Amino acid sequence: TDAEVSTRKKTFTEVQTERLEQAERTVLIKCPPKLSEKKLLQYLSSHGNIRSHFFFENRGIHALIEFSEKNSIVSLLDAVGISSAAEHHVVPFKSRLLTFTLKTPVSQAAEETPIHLSPQSHIPVKELIQKLCLADSISDQMYILLNEFQLTEENIKLRFLACSLVRDFTCAYFPDSMVKPFGSSVNTFGKLGCDVDMFLDFHDVRKNATKMKKGPFEMEYQMKRLPSERLATQKILSVIGDCLDNFGPGCVNVQKILNARCPLVKFSHQPTGFQCDLSVSNSIAIKSSELLYIYGCLDSRVRALVFTVRCWARVHGLTNSVPGTWITNFSLTMMVMFFLQKRSPPIIPTLDQLKELADEKDRHIIGGYDCSFVSDLSKIKPTKNTETVDVLLSEFFEYFGNFDFRRNSINLRKGKEVNKPESSPLYIWNPFEQDLNISKNVNQPQLEKFIAMARESAWILQKEEKTQRMINKEPWGLAALLTPFGKSNSSKMKNRMKGMGSETIRSLLDSLKLNSANSLQKAVGK
Repeated sequence: TDAEVSTRKKTFTEVQTERLEQAERTVLIKCPPKLSEKKLLQYLSSHGNIRSHFFFENRGIHALIEFSEKNSIVSLLDAVGISSAAEHHVVPFKSRLLTFTLKTPVSQAAEETPIHLSPQSHIPVKELIQKLCLADSISDQMYILLNEFQLTEENIKLRFLACSLVRDFTCAYFPDSMVKPFGSSVNTFGKLGCDVDMFLDFHDVRKNATKMKKGPFEMEYQMKRLPSERLATQKILSVIGDCLDNFGPGCVNVQKILNARCPLVKFSHQPTGFQCDLSVSNSIAIKSSELLYIYGCLDSRVRALVFTVRCWARVHGLTNSVPGTWITNFSLTMMVMFFLQKRSPPIIPTLDQLKELADEKDRHIIGGYDCSFVSDLSKIKPTKNTETVDVLLSEFFEYFGNFDFRRNSINLRKGKEVNKPESSPLYIWNPFEQDLNISKNVNQPQLEKFIAMARESAWILQKEEKTQRMINKEPWGLAALLTPFGKSNSSKMKNRMKGMGSETIRSLLDSLKLNSANSLQKAVGK
């Protein structure tokens, strides 16, 4: 749609700023059963103009209400009381999470038109496969998958609201702090149900630089000094974690993981239904989110391909929600980006090309690493490549099924294979911290399983006979790729595994048999 195109062209920072501001004007209300939507909106409008609203199900019906003005919230909260239930002692922390109950119960006769609920999770893979079988082409199938799994406008609002509610706590200690989402919530590649990664940001540094030049004195705050930034981060998160745990309405299962490489606080935010990870400002992670945002906005094929490959990997047990020796979604996404840079003509530019387009305001050196790249999407020339997404999917499997992982590494800065700097089975350069391999966790059997699956998938797509499979009532195209490759295929798999160690083949075939049962269970459960 035209509206989408115009929103598409905003810079990452503009979108973030706009959404954070929007979240500040938003409240979340737990509604009574048998609610009249009209009655609710009518009452709320007495506090100010409502710009948007939606309802969703999460142990009862909730309404997210976005007012046009921030003072409407002040007016509404002014009218709200504190629970007087004698059996509970409450922590009197007042937030923008409210419960409404009707003073006079509704009679059965007053049944309203049912309220439209916005789904906050995606359909199970089994259901998706049924939908895919009805499509006209593999390209259509890929776009159906994208539409089913991608974050909705409503879900994104809920994510930013979760951050805004956490910010209400951090501001008690650090009045000008911000809590911002990063990663899949904002990089255009998040799927419904993914965690909210958020970070606490204190960077109001530039704002003060100009003011400080005036006057005859160097002036600075007296602050507690600590031997390392890490220690400061741990102390801050420890206190905020305790705060959420002790006072945060709906914050449960709070875990402080302060000794991790990146210290964080994990918690479940019940009112929004999200699993959240809070850390302290990580500028490089933001830059990665912005880079993916740019790639995701440049061409609709990028997201269609990434969502398809990630769903495929999940079904076949190549990725996993628990950390381990599996390929991560981030690595997989970077592999897709690299593949798209390698097309002829390329579908997306390399990071070095984006850096050449950067102007003064795009210059960012973070911890000695150059993280500069253009932020204005309109400066990037559209691609001349016209390949359809189904061709790209098939070629992706072909390309990585035959990639020389032993010798080569994947470098998105240059958009070419470079000799591996060290012997990790899979080497993908961190786009910004140039001395890090983002897929260092992946071991040889997992990589070989990926290669085998990619070869099998390329082969399925090549021999694809849609009409025949439809006559036989078998899943076809993408639906066939998302059905675990079972025992019937084992013998064919053996031919496509020539040149692999017999050990690996044996463990692969075993894991395939296990997986065909498990992964469908898992994928459906996810």
